[in-house]
Formats: sequence, C-alpha cells, structure tokens
Amino acid sequence: MSTLTFQGAVGEVTGSRYLIEMEGTDRSYRVLLECGLHQGGKSADEANAKPFGSLARQLDAVVLSHGHLDHAGLLPKLVREGYSGPIHCTRGTRDLLEIMLEDAAFIMAKDVEWENKWRKRNDKPLLEPLYELADVERTLQQCKSHGYGQPIPLPGGATLIFRDAGHILGSAIVELAVPSGGQTKRIVFSGDLGNPSSVLMKEPEKLFEADVVLMESTYGDRDHRPLEETLEEFAQVLEEAHASGGNVLIPAFAVGRTQEILYHLSVLYHAGRLRQQMVFLDSPMAIKVTELYHRARKSLDAEDLKVLNIAASGDTGRYLPILRMTRTVEESMAINRIHGGAIIIAGAGMCTGGRIVHHFRYNLEKPNTRLVIVGFQAAGTLGRQLVDGAEKVRVLGQELAVKAKVHTIGGFSAHAGQSQLIGWAGAFRDKPRFYLVHGEPETQQVLKHALEESGIEAQVPGYGDRIQL
Repeated sequence: MSTLTFQGAVGEVTGSRYLIEMEGTDRSYRVLLECGLHQGGKSADEANAKPFGSLARQLDAVVLSHGHLDHAGLLPKLVREGYSGPIHCTRGTRDLLEIMLEDAAFIMAKDVEWENKWRKRNDKPLLEPLYELADVERTLQQCKSHGYGQPIPLPGGATLIFRDAGHILGSAIVELAVPSGGQTKRIVFSGDLGNPSSVLMKEPEKLFEADVVLMESTYGDRDHRPLEETLEEFAQVLEEAHASGGNVLIPAFAVGRTQEILYHLSVLYHAGRLRQQMVFLDSPMAIKVTELYHRARKSLDAEDLKVLNIAASGDTGRYLPILRMTRTVEESMAINRIHGGAIIIAGAGMCTGGRIVHHFRYNLEKPNTRLVIVGFQAAGTLGRQLVDGAEKVRVLGQELAVKAKVHTIGGFSAHAGQSQLIGWAGAFRDKPRFYLVHGEPETQQVLKHALEESGIEAQVPGYGDRIQL
C-alpha cells in the first residue's frame, strides 16, 4: 500500500514538502512533492537547517508545483546532501528557478558572511550557508521541464501530469496517478491556486477525478475585494501620498506581483491618475523576472499582454515614462536622497531582507511615508509585524519607530480566495479525501467549516502525519 507523509506546510503557509512512498515488485520507491523553504523567524531558520538525512539519497524523483521559494527553496540543499535524481517541473518553473535560487544563494552567502564577522569577534562557532551557487547549478542541471497536460512516467509505475494553476509563470496543479494495493490512486495537489481577478495569468484549471486532494488554504478564511475596489483604494493611497509629500514603499514579490503592480501603475498613469513623478523598480531579481515574463508571453493571458510587452522590452517611454530600473547597489542607494514624490518597489516581499529594509531606514519614521503591503505576510516576518500594527521594529540592527502609514491592499493577491477555493474543490466527483495545507491554523478551521457547509469534508493534517492512499 502506498503512503503519503506530510513533511511541511502543515499549520503554516511556507515550507511545502510531502513524501510519497510506493511499494514496487522489487523495492520501494520514493517521490518528494515540493521542497520548500520555511519563512518567518528563528523557528523557520532551525527547520531549514535540519538535515534531510538518508532521504536525500533514497529519493527516486522530485516534483515541483512552481518556483516560489516556499515550494522550491530547499532544493539545492537536498542536492548538496546527496540527491542526484530528476526534478520534474514546468518550463516556466525551470526558468524562474534559475533566477530565484541563484538570488537566494547570493543573499544567503552575504547574510552568513555578516553573521560570521560577529561570531569571529565573539569566539562563536562559524556558520555555513544552507547551499552555495555550485549547488544551485547542479540543481538546475537535474531539472526536467515539461508542458501542461503531458503525461510523465515516474519510477515505481507512477504518472505525473501538470495542469495550469494560474498563480505565477509556470505554476501547476500536480496530478499523480500512483499504484497502491493493486489499484491506481489519483493524488491532486493544488499547488498555489491563482486568483482569477489577477492580470496576466490564465484561470486555474478545474479537475474532476481524484482519490486524495491536497488543497492550499492561504486565504481560506476570506474572499478578496473586487479588483475594481482594490484599484480605487490603491489610487487613493497614491493620491494621499502625493498630497502629503512622502514616498510610497511597496515591498516587492519579485514573481507575479511586481509585474501586476507595474501593469496597474501604467494604467493609472495613462488615465492621468498617477501624480508621482518617479517610480523605481529597485530589485534586480524582479527586473530579471519581468524580462522573463516578456520572453514567455505566449504562456500569459493574451488580453493583458500589451502593457507588459512594452515594460519588458524596456520601452519605458511608451509603457511608464517615469519608471526607472535600478540594478546596481549605487543606484539603489541614490534613491535614499529622494525625500518625497517617489514610488519605490523593492524586494523582499515579506520584508525579510533585501533592498526594502534599507529604504525602511530612511522612510519608516516619517509620518508622510505610505507603506503599501500587497501580498501575504507570513507569521514571524517583519512584514507581518508591520501589518499587525507594530509601533517599533528592528531593522538592520537599529530600532525604528513606525510613523509611516501602513496600508494592506489584499485584492492584489495571486491566491484564490475562499469562494474560489470552494468552487475549485466542488468540481471533483465522487467525494475524494481532502487535506488542507498551506494555511495558518485559524484560517484552515474557517475553510474546513465553510467546505462542510458545501458538503465537502476536509481534514487538517499535522506535521509527520501519514496516510494510506
């Protein structure tokens, strides 16, 4: 009998990992679904540092739903510890991994270097990064990319098919047909389901057949505001910021969200509603991803492409004349001489590092600054502290008083809301077993109850829980 073990993204939104074990005629086979980084605080760092142990050498295949780090960010660590088999993903995911994993390794190296300077001075044991660029290179070499709808044979007699999840470029719903006890059992993992209101992406595919469904529940306790209302709120915040004379800070989720925000800024600009005279995209990774979206535009929603095509080709004169791409550290530092009238989109999205925290040092203590949060902030992150109303935060070793006005605009989310999750779940026939993953505990309980009201029973697994397929 084949089994599935929940090894991550249970009771939390990050750290996605599920182990599928199948009994073959000659031996057992192991497939790892996702290999995500935990994000948010010291406990996340400890979870990331935990060795894979013998699992790294026992695995026969790895399957990824998409390229976000909470789903794929520990892959190079797995490879570093001995995994040498195939990593199956879509073409878009493979291209994103090259950008995102290299960036993660670079930031990790800088963070460890900084920490070790302090440790040397205090006679503490030195740290090693989770992985290095050489591990990323090996990981990319092991990636096998596939198109949507293409059956892919896996070791142990399993079959994999990717379906479009509509979340970010290359994002997939994972469909696995697994032999178990003389039968074939179908596992469907939602990955991150997209928000149909988002621009650029297609709508998530609905599936109808499954025995076991693992469904994300990030926004399982609420629906997003309609896009029209969201855009109006966004426009008003920008207008307020212009009137107050302050800068607007937008923590950048480099993949998907940044491209969407640029799209909407362009629409506001061409409608004569953008009063700011400078927009900075201050994230080398977000710039690279925007260029990748342009190259992969055939995968995107045809109706939304006109604005993005101009952006990615670099023709800012037509797209957004006030947009400036700041790739170098010197260009980024120069922004801090601007005391008002600028929109600064900078990484990282949950404010856990990157250039946004440097802009916090110069802007967070100013009452005329507007901080616009446009994505989910995981528990334990600096972004979550700010959303929850912290009056003081620690940034780069310095305590800052939060005098900026913080706006959370949830309608830009690239995740499905509660009604969309229930609608997607309701398409399955014959009542498969549902397990809610990728959600905070309170949110999952709200979604579980809402699903029950729609006639769908769902369970909330715990870390290490193992089910028979």
